[in-house]
Amino acid sequence: MDALELARSRTYPVGVARAFDTLLPLPLPQLFARRYAALPAIREVRDHSGDPGDAWGTVGQSRTIVLADRSTMRETLTSVERPDSFGYRIDQVHGPLRPLASSIDGRWSFEKAGTGVRITWTWSVRPTSAATALLMPSFGRMWQGYARQALERLEDLLLT
Repeated sequence: MDALELARSRTYPVGVARAFDTLLPLPLPQLFARRYAALPAIREVRDHSGDPGDAWGTVGQSRTIVLADRSTMRETLTSVERPDSFGYRIDQVHGPLRPLASSIDGRWSFEKAGTGVRITWTWSVRPTSAATALLMPSFGRMWQGYARQALERLEDLLLT
C-alpha cells in the first residue's frame, strides 16, 4: 500500500529564521484550535519527554497529543535543520483515526520567498490496510481544509 502524500503551502511576510523559530516550539493547541470536518482540534499536549522546562526542538523528543474527541497519538521529532525544516512521526494513534492511519510522517519546510517565507506542511499517511487505503482520497480532502485553516491561524501567530 502506498502512503498518501499531502502538502499545503502559504507565504508570509516574515523572515525564514523567525518563522522557523516561532513555529517549532509553538504550543499545538494554539495552532490547531479548531476542528475541520472529522479532524478534531488539539486540546493538549502531555508526556513531553526530556526535562520539563525543555522546549520542543530536539530530535528524539516525544509527546502525546490529545485531541478534542479525547483520542491520542504520539509525536516524535525526527529531524531539525534550522532554519530549513523539521520533521516528526506520529504513531500510536488511538481513537477514530486508528483504523485509518498506522503512522504519519510530517514535515514543515521554510524557504525564502521574496522578502518573506514560504512555509510548506507535508504529511505522508500510511493506511492501516488495503480497505482503509480506499478512504485516503476523502481523508486527503479533509486534511487540505485542516491544513488551510492551520496556515491561516499561523499568519496571526507570526505577525503578532
